[in-house]
Amino acid sequence: MNILILGSGGREHTFAWKLAQSPQLSKLFVAPGNAGTAKIATNVPIGVNDFEAIKDFVINEKITMVVVGPEDPLVNGVHDYFLQDDALKDIAVIGPEKLGATLEGSKEFAKEFMMRHNIPTAQYKSFTENTVEDGFQFLEELNPPFVLKADGLAAGKGVVILNDLDDAKKELKAMLVDQKFGAASTTVVIEEFLDGIELSVFVLTDGLSYKVLPTAKDYKRIGEGDTGLNTGGMGAISPVPFADKAFMDKIEQRIVKPTVEGLKTDKMPYKGFIFIGLIKVGDDPKVIEYNVRMGDPETEVVLPRIQNDMVNLLKAVADQKLADIALQLDERTATTVMTVSGGYPGSYEKGKEITGIDSIEDSLVFHAGTKLVDGKVVTNGGRVMAITSFGEDFKKALDKSYRNVEKLSFEGMNYRKDLGFDL
Repeated sequence: MNILILGSGGREHTFAWKLAQSPQLSKLFVAPGNAGTAKIATNVPIGVNDFEAIKDFVINEKITMVVVGPEDPLVNGVHDYFLQDDALKDIAVIGPEKLGATLEGSKEFAKEFMMRHNIPTAQYKSFTENTVEDGFQFLEELNPPFVLKADGLAAGKGVVILNDLDDAKKELKAMLVDQKFGAASTTVVIEEFLDGIELSVFVLTDGLSYKVLPTAKDYKRIGEGDTGLNTGGMGAISPVPFADKAFMDKIEQRIVKPTVEGLKTDKMPYKGFIFIGLIKVGDDPKVIEYNVRMGDPETEVVLPRIQNDMVNLLKAVADQKLADIALQLDERTATTVMTVSGGYPGSYEKGKEITGIDSIEDSLVFHAGTKLVDGKVVTNGGRVMAITSFGEDFKKALDKSYRNVEKLSFEGMNYRKDLGFDL
């Protein structure tokens, strides 16, 4: 099989690494890819939303499967684009069609889906520029902290949590009236704050049946002790120690099953990954959000724990035969530590040479924001490189990741040194 992966981050490098292990793979391409994918696949200089260029490439290279990494092309309808074209319609696309992708593309749409299918989540109301005064009134009815979410895609920056009522009102006005997040904040969802500990649950579905993949815990804040600005993720741990069998049973019965059944009921064709962002409130799980692809850096700890042939698994999704596959998992804990550019998640410089990659031992190196320049690996993003390690528990796995992170070096390199502090 010739396979094309769309994307350029740590998630896509991990998929490339995993797919490359399959004897069923003939050729592997990544568009646009990074310095890590360049070592195990052929990088193609095509943007993830350039559907026409993707079409030409897929036809010319006789691609039989496209694995969509990021949310953007899914929300923009890449799967539908393939289905509507006679030359492309028989090519397997891993990722939901546009309607299903709206679960991530619109917070309001996702909330309405949860309410319709009795999936536990925070109480909420939606507002636009015309109802901003009603929004102020709703904020006055809530207890702090106040949670404001831009309805559309805002590159992970569209959620704001504030403790002060006046600040919350100013933020609501900035989002709706001043278009702080552009079109993403034409509608804003205000919801009650849920107090608890978060985790991510990943589900693979072919639209008929599903498999619950390993759980993971992601660390979003830039600072130690979960302080400072939100990032795309500073590291992850899988499995989540507090997600015992009783809790996972609740998640499956109350959230996973109703979600997959809800997709069927609402006639939303879905072949791909569902990333369910959850919070444990007391002993009960509630949904914070849906994403319609794998998370990053959670992919860097979830995929290494899956022992199945990845091509087989994704082919079963495409053929709607996922029920026939038994998921095999590595029982050990996997942890990943993300190194980031100085200044991230604010402004940062690119093009810094990275050294020490070849001296890393007994850990996996996944490139997130890198590129090759004159044979050297240089930084090309805020999140640069993830170091994944296995261990009997998360502390042992983290020790190994941290030992190897210290061998890496680039100007301004930063990373969280306290992952797992809350476990």
